[in-house]
Amino acid sequence: MASIYELQGYFKYIFIGVAFLIASASIFVSYTLIDDLSKEEDAKMKLWAQATRTLANVEVGEADFALAQAVVVGNTTIPVMLIDKDTTVLSHRNLPQESYTDSELKNLAMKYMQINEPISIHIGDDEVQYICYDNSVLLKALTYYPFILSVVLIVFFALLLLILYVIKKAEQNKVWVGLSKETAHQLGTPISSLLAWSEILQQQYPDDTMIPEMSKDINRLRMVADRFSQIGSKAELELTELNEVIERMVVYMRKRMSRQIALTFEATGTYYALLNVPLFEWVIENLCKNAVDAICETGAIRIFVTAKDTWIYIDITDNGRGIAKHNIGKVFRPGFTTKKRGWGLGLSLVHRIIDKYHHGKIYVRYSEVNVGTTFRIELQKA
Repeated sequence: MASIYELQGYFKYIFIGVAFLIASASIFVSYTLIDDLSKEEDAKMKLWAQATRTLANVEVGEADFALAQAVVVGNTTIPVMLIDKDTTVLSHRNLPQESYTDSELKNLAMKYMQINEPISIHIGDDEVQYICYDNSVLLKALTYYPFILSVVLIVFFALLLLILYVIKKAEQNKVWVGLSKETAHQLGTPISSLLAWSEILQQQYPDDTMIPEMSKDINRLRMVADRFSQIGSKAELELTELNEVIERMVVYMRKRMSRQIALTFEATGTYYALLNVPLFEWVIENLCKNAVDAICETGAIRIFVTAKDTWIYIDITDNGRGIAKHNIGKVFRPGFTTKKRGWGLGLSLVHRIIDKYHHGKIYVRYSEVNVGTTFRIELQKA
């Protein structure tokens, strides 16, 4: 069953698809209207040509003289020029400016002939004249309308998606903070009781070697609760030797892993970074646990630290089952998991701790199914 986050993603794609269809329909209708208007202007020009032909051949006093003259004079929007076979301009109406030289008029006539096919007018038996015309101002404006509409729609949808993304992030942050603090609060009371009972047991059985180990795990549990309580608060970063923190976590994890899985740590030097130690230890612990889960029975996990320029690189590599290519981009999403049991929150928390609190980066550097996976953390040197 799809998680709520996946459903939100599906709805987003559906919304984008519907928006695209609406935009496409709007542009199609616009082009249809432009085409209809263009045909209408062509028809007007043919009527104007017929009226001009009538005026040129009619005898004064015939019935349709006034009508033909009204048609010619009535054109106030379409730039039109009457030329002879030598491209000499005989008359013109509605040109972009009032005055032109003869050469400018001839060039303009040639331009109009390329835009629309000239209409020929036979005057008498031998003389032929041509009507050249441009598109009206309205038609020109409408021609650019689909492009302007497309740009406006793109900007609108981009802003809308940005707003939805910001709202989604804000909601996720509120959920994370509320869940984390409530978890810390709920764990607080039983942890305090366990600590008290462990002290009583240690007093009653001072020689028992298991009780100190149990106390260590209870203290560890208290530290986990403290980590949860820090989510949503401003993390206090301190200058810390990175190698020491990782080595401590390696020792801790080795005691809680199968002996058939080898966990090693190497570093090309001693590096310092600004860290919130409890939260950063949580990152290493989560990544190591994920690596253990990815290894079926036997295998190896290697933590390798190096640096270049102002950046420290921490690679955590396992030879487990790997991540399918289509899932690599999803591993840090809240709720995503390939495990049969699990909430899919571990890597999301890891990403949040590195990105939001330590201003670093974490990503899947390499992964291949049945070969292994490498997660890389990038932190700035201190």
